[in-house]
Amino acid sequence: MNMPMVSAVYAAVLGLLATILTIRVIVNRVRFKVNAGDGGKAELAQAIRAHANFAEHAPFALLLIALAEAAGAQHGVIHGLGAALVVGRLASAWALSGSLGPTPPRQFGASVTILVVAAASLLIFYRAFIA
Repeated sequence: MNMPMVSAVYAAVLGLLATILTIRVIVNRVRFKVNAGDGGKAELAQAIRAHANFAEHAPFALLLIALAEAAGAQHGVIHGLGAALVVGRLASAWALSGSLGPTPPRQFGASVTILVVAAASLLIFYRAFIA
């Protein structure tokens, strides 16, 4: 089996986004002198939440995309899922960095991520049982 290279490219892009989100948390921790929790600082709480939201959703979606690619899904489909995941995670990170409340970009990001997870899951079932 070959490495799913298309998914690997999206993993690299998402890895850079994870790095940025991690650095934002570290910078805010140093700035506000908070070692654990958010210290009641809204900016730190937003940075932590943006990072946590990414960590909660991106890895599983990316795993499903990679498994779909490994199962033989067409590269165009994998590119579509990967690009949608990147856009969704960027929207969520941007929205959560500005507000912890519901916002259209946050809702968009969550919706796109859910659709990617569902589509990749169905694609795996299709490749496993039908194709």
